[in-house]
Order: sequence, then C-alpha cells, then structure tokens
Amino acid sequence: MTVLTAPGFPAVSPPAFSPEGIAARAGRIREPVHVVSGPDGREVGLAAGPAPGGGRVLGTLPPLYPEWLGGRVFCEAHGVRFPYVAGEMANGIATTRMVSAMARAEMLGFFGAGGLGHPEVERAVRELAHELADRTNWGVNLIHSPAEPALESHVAELLLRCGVPRISASAFMELTPAVVLCSARGLRRGADGAVVRRTHVLAKVSRPEVAERFLSPAPAALLGALVTQGKLTPQEAELAALVPVAEDITVEADSGGHTDNRPLSVLLPRIAALRDAVCLRFGYRRPVRIGAAGGLGTPDAVAAAFALGASYVVVGSVNQTATEAGLSDAAKAMLGEADIADVAMAPAADMFELGVTLQVLSRGTMFAQRAGRLHAAYRDHGSLEEIPAALRTSIERDVLRAPFEEIWQRTRAFWEQRDPAEITRAEADPKHRMALVFRWYLGGSSRWAISGDRSRQADYQIWCGPAMGAFNRWVAGTFLAEPARRSTVQIALNLLEGAAVLTRAHQLRTYGVPLPPEAFTYTPCELA
Repeated sequence: MTVLTAPGFPAVSPPAFSPEGIAARAGRIREPVHVVSGPDGREVGLAAGPAPGGGRVLGTLPPLYPEWLGGRVFCEAHGVRFPYVAGEMANGIATTRMVSAMARAEMLGFFGAGGLGHPEVERAVRELAHELADRTNWGVNLIHSPAEPALESHVAELLLRCGVPRISASAFMELTPAVVLCSARGLRRGADGAVVRRTHVLAKVSRPEVAERFLSPAPAALLGALVTQGKLTPQEAELAALVPVAEDITVEADSGGHTDNRPLSVLLPRIAALRDAVCLRFGYRRPVRIGAAGGLGTPDAVAAAFALGASYVVVGSVNQTATEAGLSDAAKAMLGEADIADVAMAPAADMFELGVTLQVLSRGTMFAQRAGRLHAAYRDHGSLEEIPAALRTSIERDVLRAPFEEIWQRTRAFWEQRDPAEITRAEADPKHRMALVFRWYLGGSSRWAISGDRSRQADYQIWCGPAMGAFNRWVAGTFLAEPARRSTVQIALNLLEGAAVLTRAHQLRTYGVPLPPEAFTYTPCELA
C-alpha cells in the first residue's frame, strides 16, 4: 500500500541516464529531483533525494504533493486537504455514504438531491447533519427546477434550516430567489470587517452569461423581495450587495447529465478571464475560485484541468461505479463496459418542455432513442389525442409498455403526492398532460437503473460522459477494475496521485530531460 504522507529522504541515489532510471526517479514526486549532466557534459539524467555533489546539477524541482496541485485558497476556504470534489449525481446516486466517506478523507462531497422529493432530501440532510456534526466539508445539491419552483424553494429552505454548510447549485440558467437566499442568508461582518458566509454556494456553470450572474452580487430586486417576504434581514441584503453570489465557480465542460458539451480547454480560460474582469469591476476583497468539471476520468485529464488554472476539480459520472454509489449492480456493470464513444444526448426529464438535453450511456440501453421519440411526438402534436394511431400504438407498445390512459393514472397518483397543482394544470392544458405522461418514462428510466429492474434494462437512463470510457481503459487490469475495491476515496486518491506524477513529468520535460513514455503513465494502486 502506498502512503500519501511524506517519507524521510533516502540516501542520495546515483544519477540515472537510462530511460528506465529516468522514469523511476521522475515518479518519486515526494522527493526533490535534480536534473544532472553526464560526465561528458552532453548527457542529461535525473537524481532524486539530496542533491548530488560534483557541480553537475543543472536544475532542481522541489517535492510535489497531490494536495498542492490546485489553489491552496480553495482548501483553506473549505477545510479540506485535497482540492477535489465528488459531484452531486442526482436521484441520490451520490449517496450519504459517499459524502461521508469524502468528508472523512479530507475532501468535499455533495449529496445528489436533484430529482428527489422533499421527504427524501430531508432524510438525507438530517442523516448527514448528524453524522458529520463536527465537520463542515460536505454539502447537498440544489438543482434548478423551472418546472417545480416551489420544490426548489422548499429544498433551499430545508438546507438552510438544517445548517448545510455547502450547497452546489447546478443547472441554473438564471438566478432564482432560492439560490440567492442560500447565498445571502446568514451573511455578517467578521472582526476584521470582512463579510463572513454561513453557507458557501458552489455554482456549476457552462455558459459565460450564467457565470457572470453568479460572479456578480445578487440583483437588488431579488434581495428586496426576499427582505419584504421576511426571508432576509435588511443587513443580510446589504452585505449580499457587496459579494458575489458564489465564490466558487465550477466550470462544467463535456460531462454526463446536463451539459453543453463544450471542451474544458476552451470554456475554463474564457470563464477565468470573465472572473478576473468581474472581480476587478466590483472590487472584491477575496479571490473567487474557479473549478473544473466534466471529462475528468483519468490522471491526464485532472492534470490538464489544474494546468489550465483550476483551483479544484469536480469528478462526477465515474463515481457511479463506486461501491458507495446508489446505482444498481446491473447499471454499474453496463458503465464498466463503456468506451469513450458509447454516449448520446437525450431529453432531460426536469426540462422536457424546454427541449433541454443531457448526456447518457448509449451502450446496452435504448433510452436515448426512445426518449427522443417521445420528445418528437410532444413537439409535433398538441395533445395525446392528436397523436396518429400508428405512432400511438408504437409508443405504447415499445416505449411505455402501457396505454396512455394507464400511464396518466400512474402519473396523476404521483403528482397528487408531490404537487397537486400539476394535475390542475394538466387537466386545463392537454399539451402539458402529454408532457407529464412522457416524463413518466424519463423519470422511471432513471429509477429502473437505480433499482436494477431487469425487465426494463433496455430503458435504463444512466448519466454518463466520455470520461467513463477513458476511466475504464485506465483502470483495466488494476485493482480498481474490481467493483468491490472501487471506492470513491480510492478513485479520488489515485486520480490525484496520477495527476501529480504526470505534472512532475511535464515539468521535467520543460527542462530538456529525455523522458520515456512510461514516465507519463500512472498505474492505480491502493493508497491511504
């Protein structure tokens, strides 16, 4: 077992000039490494540990630790050792077990509250608040719910009432009262006069215009309305006008779930530059941190994200295969077979009427195609009754596996418990009724993957990006290929360790060291 703590320096190792020796010394990241010249002055090699004598040292790199890859200010702000976040996979796939494991490993994790009803979220929040009462490095997701604004508001109030220390705001297209309330509630002045936050909001964005809203102070109109409603004090609103809505902006590139499919190398520098401009405009006293998410399934990708300037990384869909993930063994096995091209875009259940899509696994499931058929029928017709008989028969037989009327009765029973106003609206608007019937399939497909319903395996909706395939290729033949040993913490530690090894290799390459290909690889091993 490799240990992440610093070992004592061994005796000086003789300089190495062979490819094998150079690779071995480059991989000793927790020791200083020295670029040395050969006896003839032309050959370049490496020595690790204490500096060798003889005046042959051309340059030295200090020790490098995975903890140092990102911005130290992120770790200090959130009370973590590592600049690493396990993202909030919806429907509770990012479980309370996963969040607790990350917190105890001195990282940050978010419970996947998106898609869950208020009672389920409340149970999870109270469990975490009790289990992690002595810690603040954990949080819960608040997902934008344009179709259910009341649920979004109720979840926000719950998170604040239970003292959730960190909230990941995702899929927002604009600021809402709920997310502004989470940002502003509890603001106060510290002893030094600086604004102190009770609740930290980390905003996940993929568009510059959305990033700018979170980077700016909350709009006066929203703050004023919250004060009028008694949800904020005038003092909290006054302080909220001086700080950004979020001091951590997670740039989400090509990812599983809601995504705009943009490459990280384009998106992160754009939003980092925007951050700099907005911070200068408002004169913030504290730095605003930029994180990276999407496509991070290998050490190479994580190292690249840090090289782009990310203060922290957020890893999501690959954690669906972890032991703590709330996904069935059948679905995990399907993910384990995926390659980088085994993904597709499909309609999103929570934003079905808006035509928003998300990225899902396509290997072994027909969900993307079948969900696409439902959205095409919704787009082309005004009601269930307008759908031509042949198309209706095909949808009922091949997708829903039940008549429209039967699905409507199931849908009606669901909304009677969750939000009866949806039933009233559907009875007055046939097109909305059609949307709810079709959303029954989209919502059910995720639950079938979580429960492992074998009869609906061809309908599993599993959120997944290309990173899953890259991860599978990286861990093949290693201990992380075994499902029982694939914990969220081991995935995290190995991604960070590998990123540090690759970063050291790239540093040495800029010194002119002739590094062999094996210096740019890292094989997973058990870490502690």
